[in-house]
Amino acid sequence: MIYKVKLKNAEDNVLLDDHVYEWLTSYPYLVEIDFVNNLRKHSSGCAVFQRTIKRIGGGYKTETIYLHKLIAEKYLGTEKAGSRKLVGAKNGDKLDCRIENLVYRTRSVASRQRRSSSKTGYTGVYREHKRFRAVISVDGRSLHLGMFDTAEEAAKAYNRVSKEKYGEEGKINKIK
Repeated sequence: MIYKVKLKNAEDNVLLDDHVYEWLTSYPYLVEIDFVNNLRKHSSGCAVFQRTIKRIGGGYKTETIYLHKLIAEKYLGTEKAGSRKLVGAKNGDKLDCRIENLVYRTRSVASRQRRSSSKTGYTGVYREHKRFRAVISVDGRSLHLGMFDTAEEAAKAYNRVSKEKYGEEGKINKIK
């Protein structure tokens, strides 16, 4: 069974496996801070618990717990190795915190799979005059893939090379 937990500051819900939800609602410290009922949507798009604690000697301390990271450390601990230290969502939905959707990644894979900021809406595709250039980074170097009449054609070229070079860890554009 999948649980949907409403976020405090957004209309969105977080998806959780039933046994993860049970753990989050029974672990003493998480119950004490009312973790599940105080999840918020972070500016990065993931679910987070934050609270500010006043220190005895003065000043404040902010406690931040990222939900996806907490779950991965509890249930995927053995997969964290070497440079695979960042937690990501396989399907790209940062609020889908089901165990099957979480994966440890290297910084380079996480960077490659980030949402595109390109004005065309596609990673590796740039408008030049009336045509579109497709470019991909391989081993730290830019590789020109060609000039195309449409952004979609350029995105398809990017996707093909991304699959060839990076396999499952490559970024794939969703063609409109």
